[in-house]
Amino acid sequence: MNIQPTSLAALTWASAAAGTTAESWRIGAVLAARPLGVNERGLMVLQIGGMAVEAELPGGQLPGGQLPPQFQVRVQSLGSQPLLEILAASAAETTVQRGLRERLPQQDGYAPLLATLGALSQRPVLRQLPQPLREALALLEHGIRTPEDITRGEGLREAIQRSGLFLEAQLTTPRADLAALAGNDWKAILLHLAAVLERQPPPRPVPPSPEPPAPPPLAQRGLQPQPRQASMPTPRQPMPAMESASASPPEAAEAEALSLAETLVGRLHGDVRAALARVEVAQLDAAAAQAWMIEIPLQGQDGRDVLQLQLQLARDSEDGNAFWTFGFAIDLPALGPVQGELQLRDLRLAVRLWAERSATTEKLERQFGTLRQRLAAVGVLLDQLSCQTGLPHGNGRAGALLLKATA
Repeated sequence: MNIQPTSLAALTWASAAAGTTAESWRIGAVLAARPLGVNERGLMVLQIGGMAVEAELPGGQLPGGQLPPQFQVRVQSLGSQPLLEILAASAAETTVQRGLRERLPQQDGYAPLLATLGALSQRPVLRQLPQPLREALALLEHGIRTPEDITRGEGLREAIQRSGLFLEAQLTTPRADLAALAGNDWKAILLHLAAVLERQPPPRPVPPSPEPPAPPPLAQRGLQPQPRQASMPTPRQPMPAMESASASPPEAAEAEALSLAETLVGRLHGDVRAALARVEVAQLDAAAAQAWMIEIPLQGQDGRDVLQLQLQLARDSEDGNAFWTFGFAIDLPALGPVQGELQLRDLRLAVRLWAERSATTEKLERQFGTLRQRLAAVGVLLDQLSCQTGLPHGNGRAGALLLKATA
């Protein structure tokens, strides 16, 4: 069961009134909680981490009866709607829960890693890197898919299989091609790069990024379009006056490239660790439900982007038949954030698209005729095809039991 407060602004206000701070509501934090009763509006009142919140339970019932007098909640994600997981009061922490608790504070999206990779790919900087690191970075670049790869059915299937989410499962299969996995699987490539970085000299300390981490890839959180980060090198550091005066222009350029390489390698250490933690968060989350959050780095125009996919197998509540839901989210500079959801029931397909920009909605709608023709040619019946301006809101996992709480 989960609690979903409405906003961090409400938490900040309530924390100030209670003499605490909202900083304790960080991802992975475990907070004490207890029920205080029901108010005059019929809402449950809970005390969580030193503040009181009102909670409205969909359906009006708790699984298994009442909440215990004391329990704990864990912060799963932040943002406009923080997500808190109610932990069992007496059950021992499972391996999955412990793994999530450890990795959620460490994870971040792939965008910072891809931006650092772009900066390191610049030729003057690349020359300053040791050969094993250059080879590991080349392998990372090789693992980035192209739009042509994922617009083919077989290419998209391979990109999903090599996204890192299924690495361990594929390693246990008979006759697994270990060399192919090492060179094509995203997690295997990240693990190799992390091992190479560990053998390098200690990195130059890099200040933490002022940008908040990307929301974790949790099925219950739903799809989150992730914008591209500009692949800009770190601004050059001014050389001391005496050194600048004595150094020739080629020597000064070489010293600047070396300094930039050291800074970017220091940033790369953190980016790789965050990306690995993100893959493992998605793996651990998938272990608890028939839903998979998959992220695929893409080579875009003048930069790299991240395609997020959600695959979920569900059953119809009326006839019990199984059906697949396929969702995607991407934020392209030319189109802005775009999301989509496809539901396939036998040979009947429903397609819903959302775009943040109205101009993008118009571009997508102009492709509807071609899409209808291609689906009809393969025998798929199109029940719905629509595109709305504005991104959808709400959670990804159907049937999740949430408490909507306000301070």
